[in-house]
Amino acid sequence: MPQQVLAWLASLLPSANTAGVREQVRASAGALFALALTAWLCLQWLGPDGAWLIAPMGASAVLLFCLPASPLAQPWAVVGGNVVSALIGVACARLVPDPALAAPLAGGLAIAAMFALRCLHPPGGAVALTAVLAGPAVHALGFGFALVPVALNSALMVGAALVYNKLSGRRYPHAQRSPLHNPHLTGDAAPTARLGFTRDDLDAVLKSYGQVLDVSRDDLEDIILATEAQAYARRFGIITCGAIMSRHGVTAEYATELDEAWRTLRHHRLHAMPVLNRARRVIGMVAQSDFLRHSDLDEYRTLGARLRELIRRSGLTHSDKPEVVGQIMTAPVVSARLDTPIVELVSLMANSGLHHIPVLDAEQRFAGIVSQSDLLAALVQARLAEPAAA
Repeated sequence: MPQQVLAWLASLLPSANTAGVREQVRASAGALFALALTAWLCLQWLGPDGAWLIAPMGASAVLLFCLPASPLAQPWAVVGGNVVSALIGVACARLVPDPALAAPLAGGLAIAAMFALRCLHPPGGAVALTAVLAGPAVHALGFGFALVPVALNSALMVGAALVYNKLSGRRYPHAQRSPLHNPHLTGDAAPTARLGFTRDDLDAVLKSYGQVLDVSRDDLEDIILATEAQAYARRFGIITCGAIMSRHGVTAEYATELDEAWRTLRHHRLHAMPVLNRARRVIGMVAQSDFLRHSDLDEYRTLGARLRELIRRSGLTHSDKPEVVGQIMTAPVVSARLDTPIVELVSLMANSGLHHIPVLDAEQRFAGIVSQSDLLAALVQARLAEPAAA
């Protein structure tokens, strides 16, 4: 039955692709879940005669589940914006007897307050109007209206959004996480920003733009970087990971012993290698840095001794010391597909500090690996081929 309901909903939602339909169905289901949960809980606590659910929560649901990355949908924006607007609406209703004057005054002051407190949330304007126009039942609550039901409804909606977006794999709250950062924590700009646009450039443009954008700053950076990569691919042709990857990549398994893995890395002069399960799916990456990280290093002079201690088996069944690759590997792993354009790997390797990216086939099995050396050689060859193609 749930599958039939989702299929029916999908048929009602126009979209150009299946992924778009799934996203629309997920957003609709999330909003339905949040509103139903909030209504049921508030109804149990407040009873049918109380103000247990206010109409602006429907608008908040649109932002929380359809636009969870928007600055207008973050927890402080939802709770702070609605509560501040409710307080201003109640104050205007008490101080201005004429609703025709009190309502627009409440809406305007609520917007100004949300701007000042950095909690702009469009449904907050509706909350302010509700406090003025909803009638005697709401007026009788006084300033308590801002606490119950407004703050209670808002908190429950945000809580539902936290759970639902987490289960859906979407980042919420959407904290600022710029892709243009230096992985080595120095004062230099990120590698891709040294010839392209910088964060200062973006800040200057946004400041001169002078309007509020319904998109976070880090998402805007991602969009610009993706556009640059798309333009590069269109100009110089598309080279895929499958064309440049190493097809005979050296790998390890979860149960590979540490001393064996260390010898393999040293023998092949590798910095890292994928860790596969028996179905040849990538479950992690083990790198020299993982050995160092688990050696409890505090001084350089202890490096050799601590590494030898780490990779030497303890012989104890219940030892706390890691003995197999699975205990020190890094997971989850950023991967690419055979048909992924290599320009998409540039920012990952340059700005995120990744040196090796596993490549997966259509069945999500390990097909090869692309290193920084592979990527650099391909980009150089592409530039060298430009005069010949001209």
